[in-house]
Amino acid sequence: MTYLGDMGLLALGSQLKAISDQLYAMADEVYGQHGIELQGRWFPILRLLHDRGPMTVGEIAGAVGQTHSAISQLTTRLVRDGWVSTASDAGDRRTRRLTLTAKAETALQRAKPLWRAIRDALEERVAGAGLDPKTLLAELEQVAAPGLADIITAKARAYSQEAVRIVPLSPDLRTHFYRLNAMWLERYFVLEPYDIEVMSNPEAIVEHGGAVLFALLGDAVVGTCALKQHAPGEYELTKMGVDPAAQGVGIGRKLIEAAITEFQRLGGTRLFLETNTRLESAIHLYERTGFEHQPAIREGSPYDRANVYMIWRGRSAIAA
Repeated sequence: MTYLGDMGLLALGSQLKAISDQLYAMADEVYGQHGIELQGRWFPILRLLHDRGPMTVGEIAGAVGQTHSAISQLTTRLVRDGWVSTASDAGDRRTRRLTLTAKAETALQRAKPLWRAIRDALEERVAGAGLDPKTLLAELEQVAAPGLADIITAKARAYSQEAVRIVPLSPDLRTHFYRLNAMWLERYFVLEPYDIEVMSNPEAIVEHGGAVLFALLGDAVVGTCALKQHAPGEYELTKMGVDPAAQGVGIGRKLIEAAITEFQRLGGTRLFLETNTRLESAIHLYERTGFEHQPAIREGSPYDRANVYMIWRGRSAIAA
């Protein structure tokens, strides 16, 4: 999964842009294989002018749902490269209308069979993914329909009034320890026997001198972590997981800082953690909260996936 994929719907616009770029590249490859000097990014403008005849930049922008600036930049290139020509409007000589050149008309006639093939192939892919080709675009448009910004603003205002609370383990929270950790472990790795053993019995961590903490946002349990004591004064920061739906608001940092405070309250002298290089965002967070990389993995580690070993060097290292 890519970095944007890990962010889920928060990066929907960026993910759709990446998908769009991939589809444009696919179209360019198909055109190139058939010796047609078209580019996928030109399709909306050229097809529109082919179907409707001469149009202004503003009319094209309105028809394809893109900004005037974006269409103006693209049509400037198409005019320069001989695909589109401009002429004054008969009714208003100040208005310039765009029309296809003979070069463009010839290329579009050659491209028509490819458009049918592209459409049919995409419909097969969409259906194969369990989506409905007939409603997919309308459903995506509905996601970004007018009013979304107002909805987001209202939610953000409500969320800002909810303080994240860090609370210790209690009987009604114990199942969330497994849920939150399994959620991210199964996304990136596989559950190891040691994971299942620890996650299934959070009370054992507390009984052996450690602590289990939970992050609550309103009434929702959105994160957890544990301090596991290995020897007198020696603790491991472990089993930290944040619900993906609640990421991006500093919950992971609050959990780490609460764990460090608890570590100091317990009189700890050494605090370490183990992780994996795939978890880049988590590693950056650990670095910012005072953990330093060690030159080798921890000897005797129970984790097959662990290839990063870090030790906390003090609260003074926590960035503001």
